[in-house]
Amino acid sequence: MDSHDKDLKIFDKKDFSKGKVPTKNVRDRWKNTNLLSSLEFALTGIWTAFKQERNMRKHAISGVIAIIAGVFFHVSTTDWLFLFLSIFLVFMAELFNSAIENVVDLAADYNFHMRAKRAKDMAAGAVLVISGFAVVVGIFVFIPKIWQFIFH
Repeated sequence: MDSHDKDLKIFDKKDFSKGKVPTKNVRDRWKNTNLLSSLEFALTGIWTAFKQERNMRKHAISGVIAIIAGVFFHVSTTDWLFLFLSIFLVFMAELFNSAIENVVDLAADYNFHMRAKRAKDMAAGAVLVISGFAVVVGIFVFIPKIWQFIFH
């Protein structure tokens, strides 16, 4: 249990019996009440992914390498757009994948279930598909530049 889970209230079905619902201040404790709290929750999620997900850090390193290569090879504005699109789509897919994996693990109580495995495999497949797109973009952007650098 994480340190921030110590005041966690787990609701049971009986908490909602006879039309009872948790009080507004209990429900709102984890809600975004304004733009700054929304931003804080979002940044916390991104930071958590970087800290806890090895693949997120690998994607970040790949993105930094692509940016450095783009600067080195002086890529065009259109190429920059495709590079940034690829980098951010991979990050987004990895964030979704991590979120899905965490929710599935929670729902399955860390036990093996074939449906849980399928959900996690599909989420990982989405990351693979968009990573393949990023590789194709990298090939289109950098292979001509590398070829020109080596042979001219």
